[in-house]
Amino acid sequence: MCGIVGIVAQSPVNQLLYDALQLLQHRGQDAAGIATAQGNTFHMHKGLGLVRDVFRTRDMRALLGSMGIAHCRYPTAGSAVSPAEAQPFYVNSPFGIVLGHNGNLTNTATLRAELFKQDRRHVNTNSDSEVLLNVLAHELDAVAQGQQLTQEEIFQAVTRVHMRCRGAYAVVAMIAGVGLVAFRDPWGIRPLVVGRQESARGVEYMIASESVALDALGFTLLRDVEPGEALFIAAQGGELHSRLCAPQARKVPCIFEFVYLARPDSVMDGISVYETRLHMGEALGQRIRRLAPELSVDVVIPIPDTSRPSALQLAATLGVPYREGFIKNRYIGRTFIMPGQAERKRSVRQKLNAISQEFRDKSVLLVDDSIVRGTTSREIVQMARDCGARKVYFASAAPPVRFPNVYGIDMPTRRELLATGRDDAAIAREIGADAVFYQDLQDLVGAMEGARHGIDEFDTSCFNGHYVTGDVDAAYLALLENQREDGESLQLDLDFNLRVTASA
Repeated sequence: MCGIVGIVAQSPVNQLLYDALQLLQHRGQDAAGIATAQGNTFHMHKGLGLVRDVFRTRDMRALLGSMGIAHCRYPTAGSAVSPAEAQPFYVNSPFGIVLGHNGNLTNTATLRAELFKQDRRHVNTNSDSEVLLNVLAHELDAVAQGQQLTQEEIFQAVTRVHMRCRGAYAVVAMIAGVGLVAFRDPWGIRPLVVGRQESARGVEYMIASESVALDALGFTLLRDVEPGEALFIAAQGGELHSRLCAPQARKVPCIFEFVYLARPDSVMDGISVYETRLHMGEALGQRIRRLAPELSVDVVIPIPDTSRPSALQLAATLGVPYREGFIKNRYIGRTFIMPGQAERKRSVRQKLNAISQEFRDKSVLLVDDSIVRGTTSREIVQMARDCGARKVYFASAAPPVRFPNVYGIDMPTRRELLATGRDDAAIAREIGADAVFYQDLQDLVGAMEGARHGIDEFDTSCFNGHYVTGDVDAAYLALLENQREDGESLQLDLDFNLRVTASA
């Protein structure tokens, strides 16, 4: 999970890109970067840390030009915490390209070997995003055949990228002197939207991971980038051009985006994140009423911030008062996306402080968006007990997370996931709660109201182990887990990758 932005404007674009990254900061706090284009010259600055810490006034002044892309990074399993891994990535051949990527490729090792042995291209980091950039560069070179690159050839190259790459990817890229390109994988797993605004000098376009970046900066949301679709906008400005570059594409967006990752004020694939979280709370409340009709609760308390809409609707469904029992320190990062278990555990009590009177002598129902490793849940339950709660129940607006998410979210090993091999009673014991209540997967899918938005299926792999790209099985997951536990980078055995790719 990362945040990406691409803008073609009629005036300097540096401030717009910076502001858009600030709005997408929740999608990645590990690193940030901006690249702009001035004629045939790229200007780029990137580094580790939050957006506000990476960029200084002198850095912003050096980002010249009216076209640019930006990226905020969340490290996935096996990736290094290194300035070299910060995006955008750059190659100077064949045309000069910078690229930002949100997602995770599942055939990285195969592609890396092909780039080295067949395409004669060098990849310098462990990042699958750099692999993706070099695949795109090679395919652009192949279709252009040494000539000036055209719009038609750009779409042809993206078609060839889709043929080679597996997994999840939403991409923004700039080609020096040519324009901005954006595309989304054939399943539409990771989100991507496009917006437009009329400025005094002409039409401007923005492409971003979430609609909130468009709304806050005055752009009107046009639509989502469709699965397998590519967009192109010329460097000198002009109209937006699009092409479906993967004929067999189908929309299967990641359901965890709506559960946790996205901001509630975003709309993705036509679905309001806020509304879905309200529906999730209502469904969970009805489920608790069915499973435990005798349950006596004095107050419903959310774990801020993501679970608030669900907790509010759950409380209304149960007819129980809703209260704010935890105050969040907004200067501590989101614990789920911190790149290490030790960091997550250490930050919980720095991040949240309890309001004692909301817990003392009460039976409380805590509501969170999900339970992944259980580290945060365990600490929060103990905080409630320390404040004098008589009973502490815990509700998850999502179903049990039992499988890794290989499409760009750091859920790498089944052994790290609290729900693996445990029923609800065992999970309650692990986190110290009197009882645990999980959302039903069918109810979660129903909360999305996908049919109303033309979506027949969601990627629910972290809940049920069904991986929509068709190239992930038990052997793949075992290799992934073994390499992570050995402390190695995320590069699977080449022969294995070749077998799965060939059979998919």
